[in-house]
Amino acid sequence: MSNFQRQLLVFGRLLRSLGLDTHAGRMLDATEALTHVDIRRRNDVYHTLRALLVHRHEDLATFDRVFDSFWKAGQEPVSEPERGSSTEDAEAGDSKAAGAERMVRIDAPPPERDGSRTGAQRTWSDSETLSGKDFSTFTPDEIALGRAALDRLVWQPGLRRTRRWTRGMGPRVDLREALARSLRTGGDPVTLPRLRRRTKPRPLVLLCDVSGSMERYSRMLVHFVHAISRRHPRVEAFLFSTRLTRITRQLRSERLDDALTAVARAVPDWSGGTRIGSALRDLHRLWSRRVLRGGSIVLIVSDGWDRGDPAELRDQMARLNRSCHRVVWLNPLIGTPDYAPLTRGLEAALPFVDDFLPARTLGNLADLAIHLNALDH
Repeated sequence: MSNFQRQLLVFGRLLRSLGLDTHAGRMLDATEALTHVDIRRRNDVYHTLRALLVHRHEDLATFDRVFDSFWKAGQEPVSEPERGSSTEDAEAGDSKAAGAERMVRIDAPPPERDGSRTGAQRTWSDSETLSGKDFSTFTPDEIALGRAALDRLVWQPGLRRTRRWTRGMGPRVDLREALARSLRTGGDPVTLPRLRRRTKPRPLVLLCDVSGSMERYSRMLVHFVHAISRRHPRVEAFLFSTRLTRITRQLRSERLDDALTAVARAVPDWSGGTRIGSALRDLHRLWSRRVLRGGSIVLIVSDGWDRGDPAELRDQMARLNRSCHRVVWLNPLIGTPDYAPLTRGLEAALPFVDDFLPARTLGNLADLAIHLNALDH
């Protein structure tokens, strides 16, 4: 039995001790399913195990906490809890979640004879080490690792129901199909086929600030825009400083270096001033009919240091809020010491923002992916 399989069995026992029904049959199913995914990708392992081991909605939070703690890197491995220890603590009054956090301190397996670790654990360890580090302090090697981590994120920002109907278990009866089938039974309708609303993935519109105040974060955030463009089928991307530039076509290149070169040529005002209201006005005037339809979700990546007219920004944000399904503002300054959104631009824009989230670490972007994937239709 491999070390990974032993850890998986311990993980199942921990879940069972916290009340989840992870019996032997389900653990065998999980072990078999993991042979069909890339275990070097943490997200793939997470979603596979969650689908097979969690069967009640109230257990999702417990599973997430145990998974995050159990598969952390940079800690000493421990054996599974001794019988009676966690259970007795719980009976004594400790919560199950607290017991889990005490128990699940396990790391990657010990080094092999040649001194190297398995590929899966090495990849997870690198991502975990960088997950809380500020983008502005990344070294060139860490930027490369960060790019690989961004490529593994899954972006599925909800589905929208269209006006079209398709066959499925829905509220409407398909009369035409019912009549056609009744011909086989002498005109008597035996079954009533139903219709449901057809769904489509929501489009994503990314507006990334590349002004001078964002220079420390711009490079990594452009990597983020490229990664999300490759993983989501309907993405429109723009960069702005003093003017708005559409870069959707430049990001179609599979190679990041080629995409960055094309983007650098297309953006004339890199590291200039910031006029967010003017950029949004250009978005509405030139691109709104093309990109702001179909219940799109708009991601604005900016620190909010705007040199334009706050009244114009307020009006354009109000119009944007009415034109799309959701506005998410990502600010790389959130989480820095003594930060507060007190600039004139942010004070004008925030009333029309649905989510105001940080975007300064890989962990922040991973949380963003989870947040978008959990949005209602």
